[in-house]
Amino acid sequence: MIEGHFIVMEGIDGSGTTTHCALLGDRLTAKGLPVHTTREPSDGPVGVLIRQILTGRVVVPGHRGTHAPSWAMMATLFAADRLDHLEAEIVPNLTDGVSILCDRYDYSSVAYQTVSSGGGAEAARWVRELNRRARRPDLTLVLDVDPEVAAGRRGSRSGSPEIYETDVMQVELAAFYSTIDELFPDDRIRHIDANRDIEGVAEAIWTEVAALRGESP
Repeated sequence: MIEGHFIVMEGIDGSGTTTHCALLGDRLTAKGLPVHTTREPSDGPVGVLIRQILTGRVVVPGHRGTHAPSWAMMATLFAADRLDHLEAEIVPNLTDGVSILCDRYDYSSVAYQTVSSGGGAEAARWVRELNRRARRPDLTLVLDVDPEVAAGRRGSRSGSPEIYETDVMQVELAAFYSTIDELFPDDRIRHIDANRDIEGVAEAIWTEVAALRGESP
């Protein structure tokens, strides 16, 4: 059996990764293709814990206020969740011929934990090494969006902001994502201008997915 494609959506908070994973999933399904949409942190046991930390529902010893626990601790938790996610959900589906659409992957770990650490190159290398066993996607779509636009989108959401959703950090993350290709030179990464309306972004994404599949857009 031919394996499915592993496609990842990346970007800062408010870039539209969740929305466009869903839209792409609907479009592939409409073509009669088997698709499974997932996310990171995952819905597995470690992923649930991470989500609780991000939303402030779990009190971590030594963790006060609205700041995240140490970047190294978070990187380790994300890496553990990723391996569980791969073994329990991603790889089995790919092997069965199902294409995976994943809302965030190890690029987020490298971006968020490097910025959290103060932006050092050593931190980026360490997080990459921590995820060295993570299977590489067939296509990664980075949704580039102006931090001000993303902030406006986050402001329209219900619920409290997560611990990484500060305007200052998101500006740093946007800059980091703009050159993330340099840290993953062997990966197929395509940047999408996500400042446009949803339809325009969706069409740009479809052009890249069609190219991956060897089809006309």
